[in-house]
Amino acid sequence: MPPNVIHLVGAAGTGMSALAEALLDCGEAVSGSDRFLDSSAPVPALQALRSQGVEFFPQDGSGIRPGITARVVASVAVEDDNPDLAAARRANIPSSRRADELARLFDGRRLVAVAGTSGKSTTTAMLGHLLRCCGMDPRVVNGAPCVNWMRPGRTGAVLAGNGPWVAEADESNRQFLAFSPAAAIILNESADHFPIAETHALFDEFASRVRGPVVDARGENPAHDVVEGEWSVSFSLDGMRIAVPLPGAYNAENASAACRMAIALGAARESLAPALATFRGLARRMQLVGRRADGLRAVDDYAHNTEKLRASLLALRKRSERLFAVWRPHGYGPLRAMWDDLLEMFTATLRPDDRLLLLPVFDAGGTADRSVRSEDFVAALASRGAPARFAATPGDAAAVVRAEARGRDIAATFGARDPGLPILAKSFIS
Repeated sequence: MPPNVIHLVGAAGTGMSALAEALLDCGEAVSGSDRFLDSSAPVPALQALRSQGVEFFPQDGSGIRPGITARVVASVAVEDDNPDLAAARRANIPSSRRADELARLFDGRRLVAVAGTSGKSTTTAMLGHLLRCCGMDPRVVNGAPCVNWMRPGRTGAVLAGNGPWVAEADESNRQFLAFSPAAAIILNESADHFPIAETHALFDEFASRVRGPVVDARGENPAHDVVEGEWSVSFSLDGMRIAVPLPGAYNAENASAACRMAIALGAARESLAPALATFRGLARRMQLVGRRADGLRAVDDYAHNTEKLRASLLALRKRSERLFAVWRPHGYGPLRAMWDDLLEMFTATLRPDDRLLLLPVFDAGGTADRSVRSEDFVAALASRGAPARFAATPGDAAAVVRAEARGRDIAATFGARDPGLPILAKSFIS
C-alpha cells in the first residue's frame, strides 16, 4: 500500500487546523505536529482534531514516517530548518506550504475565494452563512472559527457541504496566487506583508486569475447609509435595509460584499437580511466574551496590523467611556516593518484616558532577529504622549484592568498567534 498520510506541521494554527479538517472531510488521512502540543493551556484546535482521529507527534521529526507519510505540509510560519521539514528532506518525502495543499484540494472544484488585507475571515464566514441559509449547501474552509458552526469535536472553521466551495485567500507569501477561483471577493488592500505598490500589483494579479464574477470593493465603500448601533451595524443594499449583529462600519462593508457575491451566485435577495440577522460572528474577531457584574465588557480580537487595529480601536472607542487595549505584537519582523505606521496610528487613535498595554513580542522560536522589543515601542509611544505602558506578563496586564477599569469601559485583547489571548480576555471579567 502506498503512503497515504498527510502530515501537517503547525497543525494547531487557525489556518492549518482548518486545512486538516477539510482534508479529513474529503476522506484523507492526516497526522500533525505543533509546538503547542505540550502546552499547559488548552488548545481547542488540537482537541478537535484529535477527536477526529488525527495523530499528533512532537515537532522533532518523529512524525515523518517513510512508507506512511505521503507528503508534508507546513504553515508559512514554520521555518525551513524545522525538524519535521528536515526529516522529510532526508526521507525524500515531498513537502509544500498550506496554499499549495489548498490549491490541490480545490483543483476541479467550483471555488469562491475571499481576499483582502483585512476582513477576509469574517466575510468568508458571512458568505458561507448566507449560502447555507439560502439552501446552497456550501463547503467552507476559513481561517477562523465561525460561532454558528462551532460544536464539540469540530474546529468551527470548516463547513462541510456539497455545493460551491468558499475559502479565504491569504495574500501573505503570495499564497493566493496558487488559486484560480471561479469567483472572488476582493475587500481592500493595504501595506501589511508587502509595500503598498507591491500589494496593489499582487491583488491585480489575483483578480486576473478569477474566471467568473468579482466583487471588487477596493477604493469604494460597498456599504451605503451605514448606521451603527450599540453592538450592531446596518446598511442599505439595493433598497433593502440589512442589519448585522456585529459592531463596526467595516462589518457593514464585509456584509455588503458578501451579500453582493451571494446574489451573483444565485441567492434570493429577500433571504439576505433574515440570514445575516442570525450570523453570530467569528471567534477572536471583535468577539464579546462577556461582561463583569458592574458592566465592564471584555472583547477579544485578532487585529494585528495597522489598519485592522485602527478599525477595531475606532469601533470600540464609540462604545466605551475608556478603552483598555492589551496588544501582543505577533512577531519581531512585523513589528519592525510596521513600526512607524503603528506609532502614527496609536498616537492618533487613542484618547488621553484610554490605556494601551503592550505585552512582549510573541516569540515563535527559530532564527528571528529579536533586536526589536515591545519595551522600545512603548518608549517611542510615550515620547509622543500616547497613553501606553509595558506589561511584562498577561497577569500584569490583567491586574491593571482589574484595578483601573470600570463599568462603562471596554477591556480588549488584540493580536495573532498567541492562544493565550482569549484566556486573558476572559480573565478581565472573572
